[in-house]
Amino acid sequence: MSSSKTKARTSTAKPLLISAGVALAAVTLGLVSWQATAPADKVPADRASAGSAPAAAPRSDTSAALKALARREPGDKLAVGRPDAPVVLIEYSDFKCGYCGKFARDTEPELVKKYVDNGTLRIEWRNFPIFGAESEAAARAAWAAGQQDRFAAFHSAAYADGSKEKGFAEPRLLELAREAGVPDIERFKADMAGEEAAAALKKDQEEGYRIGVTSTPSFLVNGRPIAGAQPLGAFTAAIEQAGAAAKQ
Repeated sequence: MSSSKTKARTSTAKPLLISAGVALAAVTLGLVSWQATAPADKVPADRASAGSAPAAAPRSDTSAALKALARREPGDKLAVGRPDAPVVLIEYSDFKCGYCGKFARDTEPELVKKYVDNGTLRIEWRNFPIFGAESEAAARAAWAAGQQDRFAAFHSAAYADGSKEKGFAEPRLLELAREAGVPDIERFKADMAGEEAAAALKKDQEEGYRIGVTSTPSFLVNGRPIAGAQPLGAFTAAIEQAGAAAKQ
């Protein structure tokens, strides 16, 4: 067999193995359906689509497995809200994703104001880059900013209106780090390129693939999936329902 054929087969093996693993994981978790949870009458007509149809609640065993993905680590640099909050929203996102940016600008601040500040909600970020090398570089940079307690500021700067159009090459990431107030830029550069950043990114990606995440943004609210940057009402309804269930 020629070396070129060997390389070709090797290059296709990894994606095939990942696909097989994702399929097996989806079956194990009960074929999770990433759909919005908002009732149909709460979704504005101009936002209605196949992706915004109301979803049936996942099976109880599936929901429990998904709910258990909340890490609730007190020192998590990529999370906001109390570790013991009754509701945890997990967000799988990509800095080059336009709809992720829309959620970050329009919806997330409202959720923080309404639910995080009063102790009801915790938001945990998962880096899930799917748009190539710059997505991965931005994910590493966000993690590195977090090591100096500047993740939230970096997140806001990277998702600012028009930011993704400037790209995420290294000079731009350094510019964003300075804009976010990262105090030690040399440490930021080292952390961004280090093995810990790579391991953290891999952990988040593998978690997403394991439960069948295929697009961004994707969310879990106490184990219940929401796909896409749905209207604010979809998230408030899910959070209110999860909060009520947690009190029972």
